[in-house]
Amino acid sequence: MIAPNIASRIHTGFAITVAVLLAIGGLVWIWGISPAPFWAAATALMLAVATVESLRALLRHRAGVDLLALLTMAGAIALEQYLAGAVIAFMFASGRSLEEYASGRARRELSALLERSPRVAHLCDDSGVKDVATGAVTVGDRLLVKPGEAVPVDGLLLSGAAQLDESVVTGESQPRQCTRGEQLLSGTINAGGPLELQALKTEAESTYAGIVQMVEEAQAGKAAFTRLADRYALLFIPAALTVAGVAWLYSGDPVRALAVLVVATPCPLILAAPVAMISAISRAARRGILIKNGDALEQLADVENMLFDKTGTLTTGRAQLVSIETKPPFLPEELLRLAVSLDQVSQHSTAQSLVIEAQRRNLETSLPQQVQEEPGEGLRGQVEGHELVVGSLNLVLEGKEPDSWARDRLQQMAMRGLSGVFVGIDGHLAGVLLLADQIRLETPRALRELHRAGIRRTVMLSGDRQDVAETVALSLGFDSVLAERSPADKVAAVETECRRASTAMVGDGINDAPALAAADVGIAMGARGASASAEAADVVLLVDRLDRLPEGLLIARRGRHIALQSVLVGMGLSGVAMLFAAFGFLPPVAGALLQEAIDVAVILNALRALQPLPEHLAGSTLPAEVADQLRRQHDELQPILDRIEATAHALDTSSPAESRDKLRSLAILIRDQLLPHEREDEEKLYPMLADKMHGFDPLGAMSHTHREIFRLARRFEQLTAELVDEGPNEFQRRELRGLLLSLVAIVRLHFAQEEELYFTLSDTQ
Repeated sequence: MIAPNIASRIHTGFAITVAVLLAIGGLVWIWGISPAPFWAAATALMLAVATVESLRALLRHRAGVDLLALLTMAGAIALEQYLAGAVIAFMFASGRSLEEYASGRARRELSALLERSPRVAHLCDDSGVKDVATGAVTVGDRLLVKPGEAVPVDGLLLSGAAQLDESVVTGESQPRQCTRGEQLLSGTINAGGPLELQALKTEAESTYAGIVQMVEEAQAGKAAFTRLADRYALLFIPAALTVAGVAWLYSGDPVRALAVLVVATPCPLILAAPVAMISAISRAARRGILIKNGDALEQLADVENMLFDKTGTLTTGRAQLVSIETKPPFLPEELLRLAVSLDQVSQHSTAQSLVIEAQRRNLETSLPQQVQEEPGEGLRGQVEGHELVVGSLNLVLEGKEPDSWARDRLQQMAMRGLSGVFVGIDGHLAGVLLLADQIRLETPRALRELHRAGIRRTVMLSGDRQDVAETVALSLGFDSVLAERSPADKVAAVETECRRASTAMVGDGINDAPALAAADVGIAMGARGASASAEAADVVLLVDRLDRLPEGLLIARRGRHIALQSVLVGMGLSGVAMLFAAFGFLPPVAGALLQEAIDVAVILNALRALQPLPEHLAGSTLPAEVADQLRRQHDELQPILDRIEATAHALDTSSPAESRDKLRSLAILIRDQLLPHEREDEEKLYPMLADKMHGFDPLGAMSHTHREIFRLARRFEQLTAELVDEGPNEFQRRELRGLLLSLVAIVRLHFAQEEELYFTLSDTQ
């Protein structure tokens, strides 16, 4: 297969050669010399090219949309219409050159990914820093990445902080701030100072290598709309030959038949459809959506149903701390601080999630001593003179039977679909850190956008228990949920949906690969590197955000619409011109010039697929730094919510005096820290956000939630003030517990709603 740049040069060379022969013929004609040899040579050259291309198409069992061009140039030579033949040859050659130029422009975004592939890594060892080929890097190597350079392989950030430009890989325009312990993707650009990382993968296994492979597949794939062009050619070519034959039969002039064939040359089929499809693929790539070929783009445009795997697709795929349960006398913040002090030496993903959470809460950690890791179970070590165990309940209890407190927590974890990290201090079970795979901020909005874009049915697939999966599905607004499904069950579900309508499957992870392959369109969340799912998929989201999916769907549908529009309009104009030529109003030379004008028009129309989609957000957006600051404020208030929840659960086990002191202390904390934040949001933030949104009082419902938070907090303060010195009685315990749990639930929900709003309005979109 000829490389695109070489093919472009060849077609440009043909166009220049034909133009030179055409010009020389014109000059010698002015001097009174016969121009026939020069014009005939130009026609014969492109006749040979058209013959070769038509034979190749026939060998691939395609109709060969160059067939009419071949017949036209052959007819011009046979009828000694050399000028018309030379003009047709020039139009054919220049059209080919124009197609290659347009295709090259459309491929630009895909080619940019290939050109930025990291080739050199700076290896740090005992002898200093030396340059090695990226392919020579092994797992565990310590690497230096200089400012402005690409990260050579996927690695763990060893420096305290880094700023990464991920636009080439993910399409994100804003640099991302990373902290020590985060994983960096290969191909991203170091936008800050020098950084160090530890290689987690080799070059072949890293993110960028997988992207390059998928891009090469995308460039090698033939646009499916070319097949559609061939199908149109099966109808158009016989119709054109029929009109030409009838014109010849009734007029007795074969030149009329030639004129009909000249304007019937199906350049809109040959040029416009592939250019529009490649342009759409290029536009999607610029937004971090890799559509592997035109066939995938056309199928994506037809999708009506979408199935989603839950873990890693609808959720972040990373455990996040949602609650801290402690046994007296341990406090939630202290338990987390000690646990993270031990976990910071572990590379386990859960341990790293807890470390990041502690950093967000600005907790001061200590260096652990005598750390021992139990594979698959957890860690042991000494922290600040305490014997600490962090991991499974079995590891903490050392084989002993769990008490009622531990059994209650295990039941709570099972009912809520949570995982837990148990913490033991000095031989006693001190508490548990409850973790959950959090719903992506953009997931609810992405699902709403998909329905607005025309998706009729959304289904969530999950291996979770039915009750847990149904809770998630209902909160997100899915039309249906299929829980407790194995990989084989997911394949069966996809096949069932495919029989109903054109279906896409969206997944992340190796276990999703069979389902992705079974769907009409497989869509993989591929931001974390090349995997079996990305290889099995037709579409890969290079940016780890689900809201790019509706955008990709709209790009595909617009690309197909523009391609079809270009084909039909171009063929319609050619059809009208054929009638004029059949009645003798359009000679061959004029027809060739008219056909070239039609070609240019439809190709320019096809290039519209390169343009960005219309903005769906308000014109004025929320600066990214403001949105980040607002989310950080929520992070700073999370310990208060943990304390509210822990106090509510501890009312049954604490003495009345202890409960009294905890409740009064909590009332002060709520009054001095939580409520001022909510008042500031209501009085200052919401008026600013309302100006960026449409409609009357767009934040009215959010303000109502504020009022409910104020009411619950006020009621709690009143009940706490009524407590006698002996502490709460049984009735007061029940009332206070219900009040606190209601308060923490509504505040957590309110935070989630606000963060989704900040994300939607943020200019990082």
